[in-house]
Amino acid sequence: MGYITAVRIVAIQVSDQDRALDFYQQKLGFEKLMDAPLPEMGGRWLVVGLPGGGASIALLAASEDTAVGVDTGIRLATGDAVEAHEALTGQGVETSELISWPGVPPMFTLQDQDGNRLYLVQE
Repeated sequence: MGYITAVRIVAIQVSDQDRALDFYQQKLGFEKLMDAPLPEMGGRWLVVGLPGGGASIALLAASEDTAVGVDTGIRLATGDAVEAHEALTGQGVETSELISWPGVPPMFTLQDQDGNRLYLVQE
């Protein structure tokens, strides 16, 4: 035990890597960390992350074996869920209603350009 030391990259399949890169940079504030040809997987190895580090997201070209428009299960953090919800909705990002249950931090879901669902949870 103890061989795994961190979660570095999670992957999301996207139908258009350039369009996905634009969404994650312009709407969510991610930076491009890596962009390398990867013809074996039908596109390139495209990785985005938040300024300051942490886990990153690989935006992989979708294929017959990998679908877009899925619930990624990825939870992103924010300091203010209400403000983030208003800002993203104002930018035209598809979001759910903001939910807040007793004892649970405020949160909502958002969808990228391919309908991949992510969660934004207040820290």
